[in-house]
Amino acid sequence: MNSNPRQINLLDAVRARGSMTVEQLAEILGVTLQTVRRDVQRLAEAGLLARFHGGVRVPSSTIENIAHPQRESLHAEGKARIARAVARQVPNDCSLILNIGTTTEAIAKALLHHTGLRVITNNLNVAAILSGNPACEVIVVGGVVRARDRGIVGEAAVDFIRQFKVDIALIGISGIESDGTLRDYDYREVKVAQTIIEHAREVWLAADSSKFNRPAMVELATLAQVDRLFTDAPPPEPFPALLADAQVLCEVVSA
Repeated sequence: MNSNPRQINLLDAVRARGSMTVEQLAEILGVTLQTVRRDVQRLAEAGLLARFHGGVRVPSSTIENIAHPQRESLHAEGKARIARAVARQVPNDCSLILNIGTTTEAIAKALLHHTGLRVITNNLNVAAILSGNPACEVIVVGGVVRARDRGIVGEAAVDFIRQFKVDIALIGISGIESDGTLRDYDYREVKVAQTIIEHAREVWLAADSSKFNRPAMVELATLAQVDRLFTDAPPPEPFPALLADAQVLCEVVSA
């Protein structure tokens, strides 16, 4: 399609953030909600954007995640804010499990000044980051290393994690769907994450706002299995009611 300059700016804004609401786009572009909705409709029909209730996101596959380097840059500021908020709530002298994901890697950076932590991880990036903290013991899960993001998956990883019961599981996720399910792309990664949840006294989910209404193929868990959610913007409908029903404590970390 031949996009006009306003539509190009709209595309650029969504691509920079991963997802945005119609209201946010109207404010940034300085146009009416009706104009944004018309542009979004045209761009969605062309396959350049994907719509969800109240907003729009970058089109994504339900079977394959965005590449790790791209995910590192997407929502980097929001992930950093989330990471700092999580770190403020993590006490010294406790045990943690951090799973695969760029958000958990941001959390690892925010934990570099904690003391007395014992951290188990199936993420070699997290292990490399936290090994720089001499007051933190890092335990790396055994298993198959995925070259694309240095995550460790497979049955050996599941069996290893089953030995432990930690204070807090700090987990990231690829998508939270409107039925309250947490979803990811790789069933091997999901099996490990499910075991992490089962072997933690508390489960803290760190998810930036682009993860709401983002589809993925494999169900990992439900919101009812989460104790706390850290995110960078108020969750859109229908998530406030879902979070309340699941008794999830939600902390929105504003700019």
